[in-house]
Amino acid sequence: MTDTAAAIRRLTERDAAEFWALRLRALRDHPEAFGRSYEESVRLSGAAVVARFRDDWTEPHGVMLGAIAGGALVGTAGLRRHDPEPQRHKAKVGHVYVVPEHRGRGTARALLAAVVAEAAATPGLEQVQLTVGTESQAARRLYVALGFEPFGVERRALKHGGRYSDEEHMVLFLRRVGNVEGERPAEVRD
Repeated sequence: MTDTAAAIRRLTERDAAEFWALRLRALRDHPEAFGRSYEESVRLSGAAVVARFRDDWTEPHGVMLGAIAGGALVGTAGLRRHDPEPQRHKAKVGHVYVVPEHRGRGTARALLAAVVAEAAATPGLEQVQLTVGTESQAARRLYVALGFEPFGVERRALKHGGRYSDEEHMVLFLRRVGNVEGERPAEVRD
């Protein structure tokens, strides 16, 4: 892997297989960080993966951003808007992962900054939420640096192999970012 910065772009259905391979790696290598298990996820068919990607990570429901370096997908971060009308002012960040060999290069920060920019440019969106494992201190520091604030801790939120982990809930109110109706962030390309 080179030391060049990763390019951030929107992923499409054409990227679903590469996205899913990276997702499975994340679930296998860091099960404590995610709400789904590798074992249940690996059983999904290719068609189910594409359908799930289309339903969850394409407009109008959400967007999945990818970090590309050396022609390979090295990181992801998604933004999914809540569906019920009373909650459409909120969205949730998910599927945040950067391969270990590309960490420490600003890739996660670039992905999350692009997600926040996407959120800020979405008409009617007022806040972005996420959860982070209380043991994931590096991730938590990054979220705080980007303006996310904690609003609660869910004890025993996940259970992997008989071991519980807690999750901290965080929010970023977009009025602090400057939501300009209809403006699309320049740093993210289709």
